Amino acid sequence: LHAQCSQRLQSPHMDLCHIPATQEKGWYLALMAPNVKGPNYAWLDPSRLYCHAQGLQDCVADLLQPFQGDPIDMVAGIDAMGFILGAAVASVLRKGFLAIRKAGHLCVQTQAQPYIDYSGREKVMEVRTDAISPGLRILLVDQWVETGGTMRAAIELVERLGGVVAGVAAICIENSEGGQWIQQRYKCSHCVPPRLQPRFDHHQ
Repeated sequence: LHAQCSQRLQSPHMDLCHIPATQEKGWYLALMAPNVKGPNYAWLDPSRLYCHAQGLQDCVADLLQPFQGDPIDMVAGIDAMGFILGAAVASVLRKGFLAIRKAGHLCVQTQAQPYIDYSGREKVMEVRTDAISPGLRILLVDQWVETGGTMRAAIELVERLGGVVAGVAAICIENSEGGQWIQQRYKCSHCVPPRLQPRFDHHQ
């Protein structure tokens, strides 16, 4: 890693060491890699952010800041990239982590919820029924909320089992109809500064 740091200006690989002198909230958003593969892919790749130790730590800290002092019993992450961020959040909070999965992967009793994802595809989401007891306060985490369909399905599953949605956290919650629906009804946290929100909403 030290050799990579010393040669970062010449290396074609991502810079895992550089931290800007002035760290405004959301500085790590610049670590995300742009789409180079066309319209069938997301317009940004946040997994590059996860490779940067300080970037990931600051991202998680910013996501949790609005929930300081709030009662949270468990963190739930949404299949698949929400597992990464959700597990990191759960580790910081010292809480358990619940995986909300795409249908067909859980070999235990589940509740299922159909939904339409950001690409317009019909899918089904499942959660195990033995992990959520009535009144359990759950922080829902996903990598990104674009149309809101995936997050709304997760909310439906949690509430159907008697759980309470303590909040919703994502790197970005877009100002779409679905994103607004979620933000109007639940305490939310995301990392995009207000001045950059229009650019993220228009995928610029």
